[in-house]
Amino acid sequence: MDKGIEIKPANGKLGILTPGMGAVTTTFVAGVYAVQQGHGKPIGSLTQMGTIRLGKRTDKRVPLIKDFVSLSGLDDLVFGGWDIFEDDMYAAAVNAGVLERATLDGIKTELENLKPMPAVFDQNYVKRLSGTHVKKGKTKMDLADLLRKDIQTFKAEHKLSRIVMIWCASTEVYIEPSPVHLSLVAFEKGLKENDPAISPSMIYAYAALNEGVPFGNGAPNLTIDIPALFELSKKKKFPSAAKILKQDRR
Repeated sequence: MDKGIEIKPANGKLGILTPGMGAVTTTFVAGVYAVQQGHGKPIGSLTQMGTIRLGKRTDKRVPLIKDFVSLSGLDDLVFGGWDIFEDDMYAAAVNAGVLERATLDGIKTELENLKPMPAVFDQNYVKRLSGTHVKKGKTKMDLADLLRKDIQTFKAEHKLSRIVMIWCASTEVYIEPSPVHLSLVAFEKGLKENDPAISPSMIYAYAALNEGVPFGNGAPNLTIDIPALFELSKKKKFPSAAKILKQDRR
């Protein structure tokens, strides 16, 4: 293990920020609330129901992962995010139609209290969507700064110890790796010059890592998996992960 990496205990509240508050996010959040209220079990959750084998099989030492590793409990999670539509999470979940209405109605108040912040969005990168709940800025660096302020406010308002960000928005158009992606210096210059090879998801990742927030990309588009953002991740000593959900929702 890299001796320069320190793994801290999971104390305090953990904020989960999601660019995109549609079907994927609402199903995840509603599921957590439903489990918290005893309406079901976290089926499919490795952290909550998975086990780990210690020693030999004959030792029969298979504790739950959550009892073996320092992880945040479901009661310690605080949700927030951005979307191009102003719908609260209850309205968004009903519109998505993934979960039964009876389940959603049982946690309606909690979901209605979750309202999205204006998103960083450009239709050039997601052709089939358009929305008005979006941020305005002269440059992509300006938009990154606005996202950083959102993260700072979210952390302060909820008194969070830590935050993670997971891209749950629609898959962006295919982008070829280009010179602007090859170094952090080139990338930041591109942000200031509105380089078209820098997509909204890359702006979110840049803002997150600069605020000490690990970033995971839940879509197959090019985002965190470029040298510039690898460099930033290493510089800040915070992890990042690409294409963790392997979804395609173009």
